[in-house]
Amino acid sequence: MKMSRIAAAGTVAASAVFVLSAPAFAHVSVSPEGQAAKGGYATVNFKVPNEMDDAATTKLEVSFPSEHPLASVMTEPVPGWNVKVTKSKLDKPIDMHGEKIDEAVSKVTWTADGKGIQPGSFQKFPLSLGQLPEDADQLVFKAVQTYDNKDVVRWIEPQQKGQEEPEHPAPALALTAGGDEHGAAADTKADDKHAKEESASADSSDSSDTTARVLGVVGIVVGAAGVAFGVLAGRRRVAG
Repeated sequence: MKMSRIAAAGTVAASAVFVLSAPAFAHVSVSPEGQAAKGGYATVNFKVPNEMDDAATTKLEVSFPSEHPLASVMTEPVPGWNVKVTKSKLDKPIDMHGEKIDEAVSKVTWTADGKGIQPGSFQKFPLSLGQLPEDADQLVFKAVQTYDNKDVVRWIEPQQKGQEEPEHPAPALALTAGGDEHGAAADTKADDKHAKEESASADSSDSSDTTARVLGVVGIVVGAAGVAFGVLAGRRRVAG
């Protein structure tokens, strides 16, 4: 009986620890659809969970890294939300497709025009970004989440290598090697070529088989005609 009580108390304590630590995992994050290759373009989603039980998230502000400016940022309509893209002048212009760009996106803000993100729910906010830098392994954004009760949560703390995750980590987008995308494309082309060669070989084989069958049938017909002619000739000699 005593052991059962101890086990029950342990279970309750473990549950309490889980409940208290759960919000630490429910932070604003960013992830690509597929891969975010260096030097290329990517579609990413900012995932925003609601951590409160009695308030809704009504605003999200995402600030872009100034050390790696992005000249092209395209938004996708999100039902129930208005979006605003803010651009700023660059101290040093960047080259993009042979053109000098002197301004880049510094912030994107989504504001709810309805109920926002309700307790127990999350919302994804998609963006198309480019060109991604070639001299970085990740892009670190700063996100500010505002609730309808005026509470504000700032997800702006960068993750330090070798250390535990901070209480309010900033969303970080991992960048992959630029060659990965080209390598995948080359592999796809090689597979397509191989498939076409196999198809052509199969078609040639089928054509050869068909020709052989036709010639075989013709040979049988000719042979049968020859036999019939011989029989008739024999009968004529006997009758003569």
